[in-house]
Amino acid sequence: MKATWDIFCSVVDNYGDIGVTWRLARQLVAEHGLAVRLWVDDLGAFVRLCPQADAQALRQIQQGVEVCLWRADWQAVEPADVVIEAFACELPVSYIAAMVQRAQKPLWLNLEYLSAEEWVEGCHGLPSLQSNGLSKFFFFPGFTAGSGGLLRERELLQQRRAFQADSGARDEFLSSIGVTPLPGARLISLFAYENAALASWLDVLAADAQASQLLVPEGRILADLQVWLGCTAMRAGDVQQRGQLHIQVLPFIQQDQYDRLLWSCDFNAVRGEDSFVRAQWAGRPLLWHIYQQADNAHLEKLDAFLALYKEGLSVDGQRALVELWHAWNTGQSVKESWNQLLQRWPEQQAHAEQWCLQRASQADLAEALVQFYLNWL
Repeated sequence: MKATWDIFCSVVDNYGDIGVTWRLARQLVAEHGLAVRLWVDDLGAFVRLCPQADAQALRQIQQGVEVCLWRADWQAVEPADVVIEAFACELPVSYIAAMVQRAQKPLWLNLEYLSAEEWVEGCHGLPSLQSNGLSKFFFFPGFTAGSGGLLRERELLQQRRAFQADSGARDEFLSSIGVTPLPGARLISLFAYENAALASWLDVLAADAQASQLLVPEGRILADLQVWLGCTAMRAGDVQQRGQLHIQVLPFIQQDQYDRLLWSCDFNAVRGEDSFVRAQWAGRPLLWHIYQQADNAHLEKLDAFLALYKEGLSVDGQRALVELWHAWNTGQSVKESWNQLLQRWPEQQAHAEQWCLQRASQADLAEALVQFYLNWL
């Protein structure tokens, strides 16, 4: 009998939490043959990622995953063999009580947020003894061999390479989302939170000698984009041009489509955690807008990642990268650092692919979770 897994996801804001847990649940089913229930407290957010889903259903099967509404008035169910509380959400009290009553206690995992900070390796996999006699283990995704790895489907890089080697596949995909590539233009995707640095980047792109085609999925950055353009109510399908910059707003797209958008572009500006990881698998230069935290704690996480990612770049390449990411994440002008990055463009391209291959040599997150369970038995 195959092991059962329960994954609990509380949608805080945006789509990062549900994006990660939905990918993980699908992979555990598709590649490891597990029985997975995904408990979500906001099915409306889930439907944005899985349009065929029913926002009113208490239970439904989507791509082999049993997706369940995590109701405030919790109804008792039999706990699974493996229980994952994602991103510090709190399990229902009665569910924990049922875990205690099980003859064979479940493996209880706290799936943490992604971080490159040095302390992660020391905390990954450590148990936390609970007052009820259960043990909860901390599981940290990460970029090094001592962490829990990154979400990566088994055939992902093979699919990506085949797609990028086929210009016809790229054009067909872009056409399917309403995009016609401009000959000779640099293709850029933009997915970010509100950002005071945006105007300086748009200014330099508009004044560049080379044309840029900026593809912007619907999201929070649209408000700043509208201010720069001097227009209102931009929506999917809208196209604007300022100088050498061509801007097109895209509809909110599903995860597999977003992967292909990242694969199609020459440069990807991304945000949060899920899109950040997917941009790394695209093997293209990227810019990360990290989620802002109190007391600028997020900048420490940003620098921890940069310390790893910049290894192997020249001194000038490192400087351009670090200054661009810092300016973008502190609302400063990116004009100078962007131009510096363009001067090191071939190096940045090669480095992005090399980084991707190095991370792919490690176990992926789903594989690491399954192996942790097998070792725990």
